[in-house]
Amino acid sequence: MRFAWIDLREVPRQQLQAVVDAAVHTRMAGVVSADAELLGTLPPTVTRVLMPGSPGAKKTATDKDARDKAAKEPVKETKPTTGYDVLLRKFTTQDELDALAADHRTGTPVAGFVDVRDDRTLRLSCTGATALPYTVIHFADPTKIPLEIVLAAADSAEGQLVTVVDGLEEAAIVFDVLERGSDGILFTPRSADEVFALARLLEATTPQLRLSTLTVESIRHVGLGDRVCVDTCSHFEEDEGILVGSYSSGFVLCCSETHPLPYMPTRPFRVNAGALHSYTLGPDNRTNYLSEVGSGTPLLAVGADGRTRRVVVGRAKLESRPLLEIRTHAEDGQLVSLTVQDDWHVRVLGPGGKVLNVTELQTGDELLGYLATDKRHVGLPIGEFCKEV
Repeated sequence: MRFAWIDLREVPRQQLQAVVDAAVHTRMAGVVSADAELLGTLPPTVTRVLMPGSPGAKKTATDKDARDKAAKEPVKETKPTTGYDVLLRKFTTQDELDALAADHRTGTPVAGFVDVRDDRTLRLSCTGATALPYTVIHFADPTKIPLEIVLAAADSAEGQLVTVVDGLEEAAIVFDVLERGSDGILFTPRSADEVFALARLLEATTPQLRLSTLTVESIRHVGLGDRVCVDTCSHFEEDEGILVGSYSSGFVLCCSETHPLPYMPTRPFRVNAGALHSYTLGPDNRTNYLSEVGSGTPLLAVGADGRTRRVVVGRAKLESRPLLEIRTHAEDGQLVSLTVQDDWHVRVLGPGGKVLNVTELQTGDELLGYLATDKRHVGLPIGEFCKEV
């Protein structure tokens, strides 16, 4: 489970108490400070991480010689006995790392901090990530290739990797590197608002949906109209698709093109989704019209068992095609309607992930769908009267 440590060492003094209160209120995993007395005031719900020394010492170096000199300076260690749960110490050499690992083996609560700026320190960070309970890494390189290398080296390690980030956008990227991402981040907020924004980022998960069985009651050809193919930046599994419906109260699980077709290659990133007026369900219980979906739009990939994950649209393709209206009803009689391209290769999913070609559907066939209880206004759920026909 991903987590964040809030670094208080460079928070403006006038913002410090508000940031501390926000970190405690949002139950951040840890707080890092050079002030043991301050850490001693925090409740046991947060891990108190003591890192003695000035965090800005190396940042003030303006040339390579100054940076190299700072990196070679011996680390001054202090070992207060109260006010903290974990002592975070810098290591710049293998001997310093070995000393930290020895302390860890004796039960001393320690973590290591390494500044990665060349091949030597990158190799050192990989070793630390396999030897310590926590390894905090600052990467001088703005690319994520060094992070990928450390993640690969520490893939089977029991310890946790904490990456220093410059902002919320980088935090989101770091959590996705190599699909696994960094276990945690070290973040210096400028205000309490940024702590609350980080908490929302950490909580951003996709839900498990309870899918319903829908029974086909009619199929009819409705003539020419515009339909949308949604091409995502991800491969779909064979039992995955996206939820699409003519009404915001109900959706049908439209299948991706992961299954063989007679006249064209499979396109496992694509869903031939439906007419442009249709709703599709995205993250945070928000809908979009298919006409609004485009490059960068987040959607939910949904499996036949109701599992979901976030996918990003690479492009949407709008073309005029003959259309087919499929009307279904749920067990309670609720109407769920879907209008799709009138073509054999367009498919929907049935119970158990059964693949069904829309042109071969018959009255009484069963499809998988999702029933929404919320009414919608500009895609957002709202408690108001709304009737769709």
